[in-house]
Amino acid sequence: MKRAIVLLFLAGFVFLACSPSKLNEAPNTNSDYYNEEYRPQFHFSPDSMWMNDPNGMVYLDGEYHLFYQYYPDSNVWGPMHWGHAVSPDMVKWQHLPIALFPDELGYIFSGSAVYDKENTSGLGTKENPPLVAIYTYHDMAGEKAGTNTYQTQGIASSTDQGRTWKKYEGNPVIPNPGIRDFRDPKVIWHEESKQWVMVFAAANQVKFYGSPDLKNWSFLSDYGIESGAHGGVWECPDLLKMELNGETKWVLLVSINPGAPNGGSGTQYFIGDFDGKTFTNDYDEALTKWIDFGRDNYAGVTWSNVPKSDSRTLFLGWMSNWDYATVVPTYKWRSAMTVPRALSLEEVEGDVILVSKPVAELVTLENIKRAIEPQTITTEFSEISLDDELLKITLEIELGDAERILIQFKNDKDEMAELAYNIKSNSFLFSRDQSGDMAFSDKFVGVQSSPRLQKGNLGLEIYLDRSSIEIFADGGKTNITNLVFSTEPFNSMHISTSKGQAKLISGSSTSLKSIWR
Repeated sequence: MKRAIVLLFLAGFVFLACSPSKLNEAPNTNSDYYNEEYRPQFHFSPDSMWMNDPNGMVYLDGEYHLFYQYYPDSNVWGPMHWGHAVSPDMVKWQHLPIALFPDELGYIFSGSAVYDKENTSGLGTKENPPLVAIYTYHDMAGEKAGTNTYQTQGIASSTDQGRTWKKYEGNPVIPNPGIRDFRDPKVIWHEESKQWVMVFAAANQVKFYGSPDLKNWSFLSDYGIESGAHGGVWECPDLLKMELNGETKWVLLVSINPGAPNGGSGTQYFIGDFDGKTFTNDYDEALTKWIDFGRDNYAGVTWSNVPKSDSRTLFLGWMSNWDYATVVPTYKWRSAMTVPRALSLEEVEGDVILVSKPVAELVTLENIKRAIEPQTITTEFSEISLDDELLKITLEIELGDAERILIQFKNDKDEMAELAYNIKSNSFLFSRDQSGDMAFSDKFVGVQSSPRLQKGNLGLEIYLDRSSIEIFADGGKTNITNLVFSTEPFNSMHISTSKGQAKLISGSSTSLKSIWR
């Protein structure tokens, strides 16, 4: 959740001025709809105005709900609402009216939602259990007055599949004990201890609370003050129950801003155990693991109430970075989400890592698939034509005796984004320093580095949209997500080595359909 407060919005509360936006409720056949310059075509973005963190992600009755931080009156951050959209498959989305508006307790900052199927809260009935949203109130007047208690946790409920919401009359359910940054609650049902468990960020650590009914909460424990990265404020945590070789593991996601490995915003994770009260890290507390090494995957969380028949842990992130999010060169709207991803734990090269793979549902967007012929990769670049601006590209490369493999995406203006793989150091470099429109922020440029977490032949799955490149290496073991604002679509891919030879064993280029048509 955004922390720096824009002075334009400090002059009182503007809650009554924020009426629900008139958003389209179905895909539009108008050729101009969702067709602006840089408008993502297979990533979720708001119809208009400002969006940041994904919130309240919950599955119910065939619908994936996505709520998100939204300001309907400007394309820069302001008084936060919860925008709302639903999807049958996490791919094609239907916009719904704003779900939660600011009120006398404050703006509606980030949070989560759960399906209270046993009606423990009493906010529904046994026959019609409620969805319950848990969110942070941000009291702007309290912040202006210099207090440290202006962030509290509140709840709201819905008994009509999330279409309308009623805020709990006893809000806030967790008052602030005097901590300036006290926000972003994620709630899960912990079956072993038969309670709801909330994890939320508190300055430079997270706090765990427990509740029998989502209304009355008790402190359980703290974690993280001496763990992981601390280059900025901790935000948007998530607690995931996962399996590794038949053994239960718990994964704690924590976003941080600033302090990411390549600058600005990023998301770290910890693997260990949670006993219903305390999280215990399996690794050295100083070790930092990152879910993505690109600049533009932040505040990501997972869907709750995913059916047991679907064993996946499903994730979505905000595809931007607070270093430049408010000034990127889009105007009707700002920001998009990553493609949805399935998370899993895998043992790789003697370590356990969190793997992120694009969800299988994205195959529904695939159109024309073209094979890329096997070939020897040398210092003379091989040019491969790209026949669409929306693409999924797969490459399988045998490393041979090459020192470095270069993959460049280029257009007729010689704008370029480049991925380099150094075989000796087993690491990647990514550059967008010649990619097109970069004048909006000097923090947008700079070569990004990331480790490759696997050895041997290199597998790449790359998604190109109008203003983004998402790279999944080795089946999602290393991920690099970045915005790119080329002034024309990339229409060719160049592959070469810096020295020696490698071999392209196989490859393909598949055009993708827009989710808005």
